[in-house]
Amino acid sequence: MPSDVRSYDSMKRRIMEDIYENRMLLTSVRDKSDGWELVSGMWSPFYIQLRILSSYPNTLQLVGEAMKFMIEQEKPEIDRVVGIAFAGIPIATAISMVSDIPACHTRKVLGVRNQDDLEEHLSEYGQHSLVEGVIESGDSLCIVDDLVTGMESKLLAQAQIQVEIERRELENIRCEHVAVIVDRQQGAEEKAGSEGIHLHSLIRLIDEGLPMIKELMNEDEYHTILEYL
Repeated sequence: MPSDVRSYDSMKRRIMEDIYENRMLLTSVRDKSDGWELVSGMWSPFYIQLRILSSYPNTLQLVGEAMKFMIEQEKPEIDRVVGIAFAGIPIATAISMVSDIPACHTRKVLGVRNQDDLEEHLSEYGQHSLVEGVIESGDSLCIVDDLVTGMESKLLAQAQIQVEIERRELENIRCEHVAVIVDRQQGAEEKAGSEGIHLHSLIRLIDEGLPMIKELMNEDEYHTILEYL
């Protein structure tokens, strides 16, 4: 196995260990017995809160380096990364700082949670900027976020970018790639494929993430999450 691949695997393991040890991964066994209701309305015995990643700069830098490697291997011709507000913004910045790939970010629009909400918002408040940062004609963009369960927020970001492209009268922009730190493996990859989006996941939770931290978790934690997924 090439040394750069070994280094990539070790970075992913360290990131996953940091996520667990710094309680960016909470469980019903260790942290909250009644579990969590996700934004989607689903109940879950665990919760991943990567919004606090910026509080751990060493981990954030490691994320930037690992995501850079993943993008270079899987989609090397990316011209810009676009972080989804809010969790995706520091991740996109971290990638940019270690790769020299310019970063932009979407704006959080209050009350807008899906594409239908966005259309209603545009009809009422049409001229507010939806993307901050420089985009140029001919760019290939990669949307960046912390994790993925479904694809709703990613499709919303894609729609925001498309509106902004039209407003700026840009041409030949490609926005078909999404990169995340963690895929919960609850159908997002299939949904992305059906929407013509290529999903790039640094850590697939079932296949990679849980095995990486199995020795750190107690047995009840590990099996509770695994059985749920």
